[in-house]
Amino acid sequence: MKISIIGAGYVGLVSGTCFAELGWNVTCIDNDAKRVEQMRKGITPIYEPGLDDLLVRHGNSGALSFRCGADASLASADLIFIAVGTPMSDDGQADLTQVTSAVTEIAPYLDGYTVVILKSTVPIGTNDQIEALIRSLRPDADFDVCSNPEFLREGSAVQDFMQPDRVLIGANTEKASKMLRHLYQPLAMRDVPIMTVSRISAELAKYAANTFLAMKISFINEISDLSEKAGADVAEVAMAIGKDHRIGDKFLHPGPGYGGSCFPKDVSALIYQARQFNSPVTLIEQVQAINSARKLAMVDRIAGALGGDLKGRTIGILGVTFKPNTDDMRDAPSVTILPALIAMGATVRAYDPVGMNNARPMLPDVEWMAGPMEVFRGADCVALLTEWGEFNALDLPDARALMHGDALVDLRNVYSHDRASEAGLRYFPIGTRRHSDDHTTR
Repeated sequence: MKISIIGAGYVGLVSGTCFAELGWNVTCIDNDAKRVEQMRKGITPIYEPGLDDLLVRHGNSGALSFRCGADASLASADLIFIAVGTPMSDDGQADLTQVTSAVTEIAPYLDGYTVVILKSTVPIGTNDQIEALIRSLRPDADFDVCSNPEFLREGSAVQDFMQPDRVLIGANTEKASKMLRHLYQPLAMRDVPIMTVSRISAELAKYAANTFLAMKISFINEISDLSEKAGADVAEVAMAIGKDHRIGDKFLHPGPGYGGSCFPKDVSALIYQARQFNSPVTLIEQVQAINSARKLAMVDRIAGALGGDLKGRTIGILGVTFKPNTDDMRDAPSVTILPALIAMGATVRAYDPVGMNNARPMLPDVEWMAGPMEVFRGADCVALLTEWGEFNALDLPDARALMHGDALVDLRNVYSHDRASEAGLRYFPIGTRRHSDDHTTR
């Protein structure tokens, strides 16, 4: 089978390279000529561990190729994946402009039986709408439309694709289902569950999965606040409940709130869809509200470490991406927190191992440092926002010697009270009363 993928962004490029790794012939199609030329040279336009090697290996072997724009070469494709963006609109719903545009572009080239697969995260009923659109454009075409949502975590996407918990196929015909199961047969041979459900169930399952994980994050953040008030340690609480197999220990790490390309927009989209069906998901609405409030609470927490007055103060920031091992800045907590600190009169200096190029246009008033130790130089307070591994390895006594002040606000609980205290730092973690200053406990 020959595979074409429309959209060589995060999902499309990872999927394309991994399908090539499974032994298939793949063509990735994107309308960004500069991006296409980069990938032809073996240069990944995104930061994702392991992706570079796959891109070079399969690009050189010919199993993976790149084209700019849809053309007649699509006629030879047996499977056409749509992997374009579905960003959040102002009213909260998913914007399907790129999806419909991609479908309109491929319709003229459908030749012979073809399965069109939506890998983009799309609202309930979108597959039905896309099928109707193609039939209106090509009444003569022999095709099926399927849903095949991705469950990739940024920072470990290649591993997630090659070793998934499950592969979810939403198909309404046996013929299409059979082709997709054949596509994923190399994974099935490794005992990966290949699940076939209806298209609508697959669409909803994608949203339900992401909103459930977002709910776990908001849950542990609220438990973190309660732990501080009650005198418990959130790490101990999370460990205790995470050992219950009905709960699990994933996504039970408190922090400054969730961000990234998926959770914020998918939570918002599910809320919108539920209201359209007159079946509001009030629990998920509260998850969204908790997450928005969480980011602002972290601003107060950082300010509290300096007594609340930030005028003329210098604050260093370690990490600005929404999570480690990615350069993704979409809805990162830093995008809310750093401008708020600056608005309170602070000078903000920041460093991130891979995210600064993407962050600069979004945070133009931030001073960007060449390395993590430079963040400490002259700072009254340093706050850790993203738990990059290299930050854990910093020499805190040397870092303290560079500072003007002595406050370390750890929003990911990377360090420990003892380690910070031994370095002469006042330490402010989250989820425990073991703060250096009681008045900053919120």
